[in-house]
Amino acid sequence: MHAIVKKTPSEGAVFTDVPEPSPSKNQILVKVKATSICGTDVHIYDFNAWARARVRPPLIMGHEFAGEVVEVGENVSSFVRGDNVSGETHLPCMHCEQCRLGNYHICYNLKLRGVDVDGCFAEYLVTDEFTAWKNDRSLPFEIASAQEPLGNAVHTVFEGGGVEGKKVAVFGCGPIGIASVGLAAVSGAEKVIAVDISDYRLDLAKKFGADVTINPRNEDVVREILNLTDGRGVDVFLEMAGVQETLTAGLRVLKPGGRASVLGIPDGPYQVDFGNEVVQKNVTIRGIFGRKMYSTWFTMAGYLKSGKFDLSKLITHRFPMKEFEGAFNIMKSGKSGKVVMLP
Repeated sequence: MHAIVKKTPSEGAVFTDVPEPSPSKNQILVKVKATSICGTDVHIYDFNAWARARVRPPLIMGHEFAGEVVEVGENVSSFVRGDNVSGETHLPCMHCEQCRLGNYHICYNLKLRGVDVDGCFAEYLVTDEFTAWKNDRSLPFEIASAQEPLGNAVHTVFEGGGVEGKKVAVFGCGPIGIASVGLAAVSGAEKVIAVDISDYRLDLAKKFGADVTINPRNEDVVREILNLTDGRGVDVFLEMAGVQETLTAGLRVLKPGGRASVLGIPDGPYQVDFGNEVVQKNVTIRGIFGRKMYSTWFTMAGYLKSGKFDLSKLITHRFPMKEFEGAFNIMKSGKSGKVVMLP
């Protein structure tokens, strides 16, 4: 089969032939119908410092997918041939303390699909029964492939409390940030403020319900948000960019007693004025990693089925998988939403 492979510890990847996988007794074989590119995939493609420390080529890239079950292992009971499936990036050990507590997403021995083991940028994928998710048959494969990042947004927006009647600031409007804007908007937030340095992505955020958009290259973010909130600040700050400046500004505009949910992963350690911005303001800071298995998925499925949240608007570009270089280039340009590749 054809696959996008990180063949060497250097920039780039290749579209090449690899052996087609076979499922074990506890696995299913999925014919991949659509995949989506994540920022993590870009890091691996560029082979930045994080990727150099984590990834061991050769590796089939990718972790966001949707497809059809074409073969089922003899011990598998919850899937049959023809099922429409997606799946988790988190591959927990199922035995450690966190797994036994149900915190599979922070398993002590966690592996990640497309990072530590072969991924889904291929014609076929094998996955174990536990980490596969059965989709509603009415859900188009392209949209289903983007559920994994939508799950990140669900986890970030709602972990630690709701957003109804609250002022929410989303710093970083990549696909997950834009989805977070949309979730906050349809869930009854009083005001949703989107912050990003890309006007293209701010325009997308408007389409998803942002009441106000701010480009830090043109405006003083802290001053603008304080003006919009009568000097009080926002109730909820969502950090989606993994940049020192966004964390600093976001904490400054977070009101006393507010909540910060931090999903973005920085290149290095953050500097935080804990005395003034955290302790004396009595704020709560929550680190967000991936999705909760599987409460996040059930919440996400409910939003999609309700029709109140239209994930299709987030998909802005489509490429055949063999044209992956163009797909990655448009992702890196900052002028895209979700980029989908089709085998």
